[in-house]
Amino acid sequence: MWIDKQTPGVFHALESVALAIREAATAAGLDRAVMELVNVRVSQLTGCPFCLDLHSRFAREAGITQQQLDVLPAWARSPYLFTEIEQAALQVAETVTSLPDEESMRREYAAARQHLSDDQMSVLIWAATTIGAFNRVSIMSKHPVRVRKEN
Repeated sequence: MWIDKQTPGVFHALESVALAIREAATAAGLDRAVMELVNVRVSQLTGCPFCLDLHSRFAREAGITQQQLDVLPAWARSPYLFTEIEQAALQVAETVTSLPDEESMRREYAAARQHLSDDQMSVLIWAATTIGAFNRVSIMSKHPVRVRKEN
């Protein structure tokens, strides 16, 4: 069953949250490329093929290079490919998704906060939480990834 179709009102509410996050990201000075990196990385961690397909395309449209997408699972070992803001955003995304122990979480947040404002940090936590929810909707609904012709 596709739960987004079965209970569309709830899904539309989740879409409204995503729209509010996009608006808050813009207000906080986080560009679309950073937000799409977060979406792709969280989708990698949860293993959502539908969201990976969708947000990888959006990331490329936002200016993320194919090389960055190729090495995204190893972003922490590739500091020359990602800006300090992108690295901090990815750290927040991984922390929110994996929910490590308290000491690790404090350490990771402290490192990210060196490069992020309070507003940016909040938006990124909301973004990682929300894409995680979308991932789970798609995984549980078994949304298919359709073959498409590449440009």
